[in-house]
Amino acid sequence: MAGRIPQNFIDDLLARVNIVDLIDGRVKLKKSGKNYSGLCPFHQEKSPSFSVSPDKQFYYCFGCGAGGNAIGFLMEYDRLEFPQAVEEVAKLVGVDVPRDEQQEQQRNEYKAQYNILDAAASYYQKQLKSHQHRDQAVSYLKSRGLTGKIAHLFGIGYAPPGWDNLLKALGTTPQEQQLLETSGMLIRHEEKDSLYDRFRERIIFPIRDMRGRVIAFGGRVLGDDKPKYLNSPETDTFHKSRELYGLYEARKLSTKLERIIIVEGYMDVISLAQFGITYAVATLGTATTAQHLERLFKTVPEIIFCFDGDNAGRKAAERALEAALPIIKDGLQARFLFLPEGEDPDTLIRQESKQGFEKRLNEAPQLSDFFFRSLSEEVDMTSMDGRARFSNKALPLIQQMKTSLLQQMMLEKICEVTGLTLEQINSTINLTQSTPPIATPNESVSRPTFRPQKPFSNTTPKETASLCSHIISLLLHHPALASKVKNPEALSSLNEPHIELLALLIHYLQQTQTVSLGPLLIDWRDDPNFNKHLLALSEISHLDPVLSGDPNQLFDEAWNKLLSRQHDSELEKLQKKSLSTLSHDEKKRLTYLISRK
Repeated sequence: MAGRIPQNFIDDLLARVNIVDLIDGRVKLKKSGKNYSGLCPFHQEKSPSFSVSPDKQFYYCFGCGAGGNAIGFLMEYDRLEFPQAVEEVAKLVGVDVPRDEQQEQQRNEYKAQYNILDAAASYYQKQLKSHQHRDQAVSYLKSRGLTGKIAHLFGIGYAPPGWDNLLKALGTTPQEQQLLETSGMLIRHEEKDSLYDRFRERIIFPIRDMRGRVIAFGGRVLGDDKPKYLNSPETDTFHKSRELYGLYEARKLSTKLERIIIVEGYMDVISLAQFGITYAVATLGTATTAQHLERLFKTVPEIIFCFDGDNAGRKAAERALEAALPIIKDGLQARFLFLPEGEDPDTLIRQESKQGFEKRLNEAPQLSDFFFRSLSEEVDMTSMDGRARFSNKALPLIQQMKTSLLQQMMLEKICEVTGLTLEQINSTINLTQSTPPIATPNESVSRPTFRPQKPFSNTTPKETASLCSHIISLLLHHPALASKVKNPEALSSLNEPHIELLALLIHYLQQTQTVSLGPLLIDWRDDPNFNKHLLALSEISHLDPVLSGDPNQLFDEAWNKLLSRQHDSELEKLQKKSLSTLSHDEKKRLTYLISRK
């Protein structure tokens, strides 16, 4: 649907909307020159780095790199899909989104499904309150310690015994029956060509999407039926590999989510919420997927996987690790919490309270720690063969990671524990890729699930952080330092990495006398080298964040070193010339440089 909205309509919409008004309703903005600034809503910060330009109808945060137009902001802030974000902007402007006949039909069909699912949720909730057989369901919920308030918050309901309760209540017409079947609420008996309720004699848990719409249900059996837990099937509105139970409620209960726990079941999510851990979600009968993690990492910077401490929990954790490695990057964090044997989040939080449970969360191993621990458990790391086996398992997995400092540090750890150098690792990778595995005629060749695609970089973080990068990083975090520079043009001839970017940044800061870098990216947006500048600045700011020390002292030391290199370079060039060819000014300059040396 998104691609079918005419581009000229989107362009016209963005030209008509006032991005400052749209954002100001969600983020407190203050006038700052020709732009507006405020604290970024997408990451924690103490000083404003979030800037909105009314002239260019564009927002940008230098701190985390978030930026875009009004539609992009709504997608990021309100967690809307592109079509819904376009609709919201269109409402503000007072126009209708153009759609062709096929689109309109599909939209109406989806809307009808959402309506029938919402009606089903209301029906189940009503049965929990008033049905004659409700006592068994109520007793079960009370035995799990749930209050009426938390049950209402999560919309818990009850599907009474019988084959056609929902069918009779909501499927009074052929059209309604078709909707219920399409939405996964009714099952068709092929031989009898009849319909019956999917959920019978079960506690019902509505599953909501990010916008709070009911898209499916989960049911926990009260009788002897199997399976113990039953979910709605895949439908047009429900895709279990993307959805997470409790995510809507977590966002509703927490004004600013900082982390998410992934647990096993509905009751774990609800019990944790009742005890104050309001940031738990559960997958819906599937292992955690890359789609789940990408969605969660757009919401929070930290995810904690919670598993049972048995073998099944260990295997589930290894699958989660494999899913997380290609997703994780600098600035994001994943932890792996294993519970004591026989315990689950529901029982454990009742014993230890919120404080005790959160202590476990804070002490849970981080991704890198769990990675090395899990891969080394079954090998003898004191032997050459064991270290070789470890490397053979670890390297392909690390190769799947995004290029980052974390990947580099994990690679250095492998070098440390195996005694291999980066050159030896890359040689091994290249040999493995180019040499086909050998198998006897009766054997099938087993290949690893993950295969390296490119050699690892031989550049360490310390080597990458040049002197100019260090000075740029200082200026990015403390723009006022640019006023200390008297003659930045003198460095233009110096052959140093990022010297041109440093000069450009100093010139901009001195000309604008800005103390906030929010406007910088907006002002540079018209520069043809914008993307190149942005990428370089983003990499430098994360590579050398300058977290401690006196900024003035650090800047003076770094700038003096750069001047010294400039003087050395100039001296070398003058000394290469014949003395008789030097001008009077050059001779004076040479004398001065030699005296300084």
